[in-house]
Amino acid sequence: MNLLPRSREEFAQTDYWNEFFKKRGEKAFEWYGEYLELCDQIHKYIKPVDKILMLGCGNSKLSMDMYDTGFRDITNIDISPVAIKKMIDINARTRPDMKFLQMDATSMSFGDESFSVALDKGTLDALFVDDTADTKATVERYFKEIIRTMRNGGRYVGISLLQEHIINYLSEFLPQNNCMLRIVHCLDVERANKEKNTDDSLSLPVFVVIATKFRNLPMPILEFGLGSDKMQRFNSSTELINAVKSVQKAALVCNGLARSSIAGHNEVTLDLYRATEETPRYTLHIMDQPPARGMGKYAAFIVPQGREIEWLFATPAGRRKLQASAKYQRLAVVTLHRDQVYSTLDEVKSELATSITNLAPAGLTDQIPYLSLGSEVGKRETLISGFSKISGDFRIEEVEADGKTLRRLIFLSNQFVVQSEALVKTVKIKGKKNRKKIDFGYLACQHHLYMSVGVQLATSMQSPKKDVQKDVLVIGLGGGGLCSFLHSALPQTRITAVEIDPIMLEIAEQYFELKQDPRFHVVIDDGLAFVERCRNEDLHFDAVLFDVDSKDLSLGMSCPPKSFLAHDILLHIKEIIGPKGLFMLNLVCRDETLRSEAVANLQQVFSAVCCYKLDEDINEVVYCANDDKYKTVEQWKKQMGSAGRGLNCAIREQKLANEDTLDVADFLSELKIE
Repeated sequence: MNLLPRSREEFAQTDYWNEFFKKRGEKAFEWYGEYLELCDQIHKYIKPVDKILMLGCGNSKLSMDMYDTGFRDITNIDISPVAIKKMIDINARTRPDMKFLQMDATSMSFGDESFSVALDKGTLDALFVDDTADTKATVERYFKEIIRTMRNGGRYVGISLLQEHIINYLSEFLPQNNCMLRIVHCLDVERANKEKNTDDSLSLPVFVVIATKFRNLPMPILEFGLGSDKMQRFNSSTELINAVKSVQKAALVCNGLARSSIAGHNEVTLDLYRATEETPRYTLHIMDQPPARGMGKYAAFIVPQGREIEWLFATPAGRRKLQASAKYQRLAVVTLHRDQVYSTLDEVKSELATSITNLAPAGLTDQIPYLSLGSEVGKRETLISGFSKISGDFRIEEVEADGKTLRRLIFLSNQFVVQSEALVKTVKIKGKKNRKKIDFGYLACQHHLYMSVGVQLATSMQSPKKDVQKDVLVIGLGGGGLCSFLHSALPQTRITAVEIDPIMLEIAEQYFELKQDPRFHVVIDDGLAFVERCRNEDLHFDAVLFDVDSKDLSLGMSCPPKSFLAHDILLHIKEIIGPKGLFMLNLVCRDETLRSEAVANLQQVFSAVCCYKLDEDINEVVYCANDDKYKTVEQWKKQMGSAGRGLNCAIREQKLANEDTLDVADFLSELKIE
């Protein structure tokens, strides 16, 4: 199967075309392929019984090869008498039935409906050299003559590079003149050209244009195909043009990668589509690094399903680290998309083979190795697809990773970010069917572990007595993973979670086994409005946590929304936690200016602000207190060290199977005062 590539990069295509024709000169039209590369398409659209008109035959061997394989009724025309005389001399004895006539294709002397096929190998491109009015007038005469001399049901079969002005013209003119238009990317020609031009990687894709004449075509029929794959039918000429452009742009990417290294530059990204689908099947990230001793030249790394959200595969920095450990000068990291079916790793490799080869450095003759995390393609199962008025389309899905089954909540507006994740355990019940159960001791998000340390600190310093309930406010529920963990690990806490989206509570209860009880309840409300109401009603909490994401992905700070750090909201929080409480937030900010602004806002309100930056992530947990005993980093470390050890003890006491207990020493070493 061939895949349709769409580049995420933009290129100056006009400059590239100019360079192509300048460099190839008179040999440019060798690029259109010979009979062996074109025969699959020729035999599909032309039959031996057809009456064939070869437009602008020149000195091409195509009609001779076709004659030798059974196409006997061929009339060749060319405007050059020299070319026609030469072809007659070559073919008079061995191909007596083939005709050669000196004739202008824009003004032919044949009668109406004389032929069933008009075959054009590069003649259109030779005529249509620019987009001027004079050139367009010549091309219009050319096609009107083709249509006039073609029978109903007859076919124009043209081999073309389809420069932008040519595809734009064809997609408008041919449907308007009752011709069904089909365009096929001729991969066999492209492969042969690369083999013949190993010393010169400058190339362009070749297309076969098939226009079928009808007496009356009530609506345009526009189709596109990759090689021998199933045709895709489009509703508009724009879609057809975009399909052609996507192949051409991807070819420019491949040519650029073949001719030079991108070491020290940003990675190049390509999406691969099945021709009949609108969503990508694969995404490829291509990176180069300087050569070093013992390093391979080129490899592809296939990321199993469900692992694409991990830092190592989801971020440019992670992928660079992957490349360094894999030790290849060029690495193509391949991610697999949801809503697609992948049977085996071998099938994925086979499907990717052509695309991966096209991205190889020039002159590479070695077999390209495929790397992965194992021998399986990974498993992803969608449990439910839903829609929220606030968050849009979402999925609940289960994936298998490192021998674990993980259940995830994904918002499709930001599908490479896991909103919530739970570990699913299989419970064996004697005499009954095994049952799946959520493990509340599993914390998927690293920042949740460090927020839990803050909760342990806040609740223990208010009152060390275990029989005294401590109140915790969490703004942002999601799948409820953090709240369920706190509820299980810290039985002395009483948790109030505020969630603006009622759909999220349904998800948390039905798919993540969240259970409300006297120690844990969920309020459906706007988080900011709830905070203001708590302040107005003089309600206090020992710890307040903000774990809320912004729905506007264009902003440099995605968590929390900027409104949650407004001065009046922070003043409300200060009153709610009192002199001994703790305020924590998950800060996700790619813009250093916005981050500095956020921290400055916090420092204006709270007397002590401390941050912990997570490894291999852009998340950081910010701790804020009103107590002067947190003025220095040593004071923070003393209190946080005690809280970290206390949290680990609580996890063990509650027999929670959390593998990610806190590394207290590492945590303390990275704490920083703001």
